[in-house]
Amino acid sequence: MVIVETQRLIISELSLDDASFFLKLVNTPNWLKFIGDRHIKTIEDAKEYLTNGTLKSYQENGFGFYKLQEKLENKTVGTCGLIKREQLEDVDLGFAFLPEFEGQGFGFESAKAVITLAHERFKLNKLIAITLPTNVKSIKLLEKLEFIYQKRVIPFEDDAELLLFAKQLEINKN
Repeated sequence: MVIVETQRLIISELSLDDASFFLKLVNTPNWLKFIGDRHIKTIEDAKEYLTNGTLKSYQENGFGFYKLQEKLENKTVGTCGLIKREQLEDVDLGFAFLPEFEGQGFGFESAKAVITLAHERFKLNKLIAITLPTNVKSIKLLEKLEFIYQKRVIPFEDDAELLLFAKQLEINKN
C-alpha cells in the first residue's frame, strides 16, 4: 500500500513480497557495520523478520518501516520509517539504503516525508533517532533534518553505546 509520494520516491508498506530486497539490504556492509547482524541469511529468515517486526508494527502501531521505490526506474533503494522500541521512550526514525543508492539525497527526501507523516497522520509531537558515534553519514543526515543531539545511551542488551538525537514536531503556525 502506497503511503506517500515525494518528488523521486514512492513510499509504501513493506510486504512479504519484499523479502529478497530485505535480505539483500540487511546483509550490506553498512547495515552490518552500523546496525548489526540480524542473522538473516535466507528468504525465509527475511520473511520471518518482516512478519515479527515491520508487519507486526503496522498492526500494533499503524506505522513501521517503509519501502522506498525510485520512480524513474522503479528500483527499490532502501527503507525509512518509524519504530516504537520498548527500550526507548519515544518513536524512533530509522533509515537504510542499498550501497548503490547512498549519497543521492534519498535519505533526506524520504525522512522529511516520514517526519511529516509522523506528525500529521500519527499525531506524534517528538521523534528520536539513535546511531553509532562512528556513523558520520547518519549523524550528518539527522542534523540536516534538524534533530538535536541529546545524550549517549545503551538501550539494548550487549550493544554499543549510541548517540540519541531528538526532534520536536511543531504545528506550523503560519
